[in-house]
Amino acid sequence: MDDTRLTPELLLHAYAAGIFPMSESRDDPDIFWVEPRLRGILPLDGFHISRSLRHTLRRAPFTIRTDTDFAGVVRGCADREETWINATIFDLYAALHAMGHAHSLEVWEGDTLVGGVYGVALGGAFFGESMFSRRTDASKVALAYLVDRLRQGGFTLFDTQFLTDHLASLGGIEISRDDYRARLAAALKVRAGFHWAGPLPSPETLLQRSTQTS
Repeated sequence: MDDTRLTPELLLHAYAAGIFPMSESRDDPDIFWVEPRLRGILPLDGFHISRSLRHTLRRAPFTIRTDTDFAGVVRGCADREETWINATIFDLYAALHAMGHAHSLEVWEGDTLVGGVYGVALGGAFFGESMFSRRTDASKVALAYLVDRLRQGGFTLFDTQFLTDHLASLGGIEISRDDYRARLAAALKVRAGFHWAGPLPSPETLLQRSTQTS
């Protein structure tokens, strides 16, 4: 498609309709729309924290932040042999971030960004776009804090687009396109906020909340 017509506002309309953009590679200038037949979601009351992840969270080897290096998280997600994040997509999500619709949950080791996840918030839906990890468990820690943040902020739908083995091990499931559309329509009517949750919780508070909701 002609990406000169693809604006941040159009991208938000696309999310509200259940579709999202991808590119074949970082060097391919073209964008195509995707609406999976089976949609991956991560139920906010079904996130699974394994014994090893619980141990990592209690050890607290990382510092967790939100929205302090959104571009760095997107670059981290694109820093792999094959990626669907081209320059147009990078710029579009940077614009959504500036508008307050795209957010990052970041995992830091000292001054080094070692993991994170980013996505788009619209109503009570959060559309997870991609995540990366440069340390053991960094992306799992990011998801644990993100799920807690979405719960506390009033979100009702965490869309992961596709279901990977990694996401399935954390409680992710697949639902039909019709089921997804129904859940999305309901979530878009919900008032929620990524920063409504306030400061990030301590590991013990996060674990206690996860026990109460799982």
